[in-house]
Amino acid sequence: MKVIICGAGQVGWQIARHLSGERNDVTVVDHNPDLVRRATDTLDVQGVAGHASYPDILERAGARDADMIIAATHSDEVNMVTCQVAHSVFAIQRKIARLRAQSYLDAIYSDLYRRDHLPIDVVISPEKEVAEAALQRLSAPAAFDTESFLDGKAQLLGINIAPDCPVINTPLRQLTDLFSTLDAIVVGIRRDGTLFAPGAGDQIFAGDEVYLFTRTADMTRTLEIFGKTNEKQERIVIIGGGNVGLAVARALEQRTDRVRVRVIEKNRRIAEDAADALERTIVLNGDGLDVNLLTEANIAGADAVLAVTDDDKTNLLAAVRAKGLGCPMAICLTNDPSLVPLMGPLNIDAYINPRATTVSSILRHIRHGRVRGVYSIGDAEAEVIEAQVLSTSPISGQRIRDIDFPEGVLVGAVLKGDKLVKPTAALRIEEGDVIAIFCMADDVSEVERLLQVSIDFF
Repeated sequence: MKVIICGAGQVGWQIARHLSGERNDVTVVDHNPDLVRRATDTLDVQGVAGHASYPDILERAGARDADMIIAATHSDEVNMVTCQVAHSVFAIQRKIARLRAQSYLDAIYSDLYRRDHLPIDVVISPEKEVAEAALQRLSAPAAFDTESFLDGKAQLLGINIAPDCPVINTPLRQLTDLFSTLDAIVVGIRRDGTLFAPGAGDQIFAGDEVYLFTRTADMTRTLEIFGKTNEKQERIVIIGGGNVGLAVARALEQRTDRVRVRVIEKNRRIAEDAADALERTIVLNGDGLDVNLLTEANIAGADAVLAVTDDDKTNLLAAVRAKGLGCPMAICLTNDPSLVPLMGPLNIDAYINPRATTVSSILRHIRHGRVRGVYSIGDAEAEVIEAQVLSTSPISGQRIRDIDFPEGVLVGAVLKGDKLVKPTAALRIEEGDVIAIFCMADDVSEVERLLQVSIDFF
């Protein structure tokens, strides 16, 4: 597949990394020659320096015979015009654009993206994706990472294993014997900085980061078995009242179980806009690092603080200060992956990486087969792919034990009709089933081969 990626920032670079590693023909376009050089020096891609919306630049990038264009520059307008040029001049079939401005995303204007208007096939909203990720984190506060799969019936949880975890030093195959009614499967373990897919004989040790699939209804019990408590979040302080903070506050207001939310926003105009848009939420105008303001927001009585300003360092410091003032849980947004190792020493419970959520969303629309969801884990170390099994798929009709999965691949959950089934070696995968598969980055292409039938199913 020939793909043009417009924008060589973190998102564009990560997408190029994924696709070039799977032997696609990838060309990266950016007006910053240094970013283009970084991509061509570190990845197996071609590069073109120039403005992505210019027809001559797209021509140089090979748009005449490209299968897909991904517009992920920092400008919404450039991304939109790029897709229009790709459609009108070069007839590129698949066009994906990242758009940030909420006005472009309003449902009442969705007709804008028809082929006879602005021909964008898929619109990705980073703020929407990040807000959903924040709500996922709040739903499982004992986990440092979480994502829903299979129509919300299954959850992927990332858990830090403490020394008092009841199941440390226990071979994974024994977990089924010890907890026969528990629908939970460990699919990944990060130990000493290295992520791997465990075998049945592997054990869990203190200090491990464990990724596991569990039935959503069993999430609380699963967390307890792994030494965690999942307390209800009733009082939440959000630091940052921009698009992300506002989207989270709105979603919390709409919950049937009443959640008390306070928002702190430094910019007065943004704070006023947030106050007008929210009904039951208290909005405070001021600095989220101000001790007096945090005290006024009753940070000591809050169940969690969510720091989602547009500055990574402010989010880190605000989370640390909130914890120091008595808040039991802190979640912060960070764009810079180099700051992630600081989370543990700073006692920050969980983080959200907007780049990773956007990359996951874009990958969901790129994968072959009937892929319904993709979730990128860590620094693109692994993926969880949710896909529907087609009649012509190599795995259709086979028992799991007979499928030639690579060593770094594990089936986390299977949905048959509307029933969630725990994957066992004897379970037969049938046409129409939806499966969630954990796979290391090097094995993604082989998983795609097992899922795909032809380009027609894009």
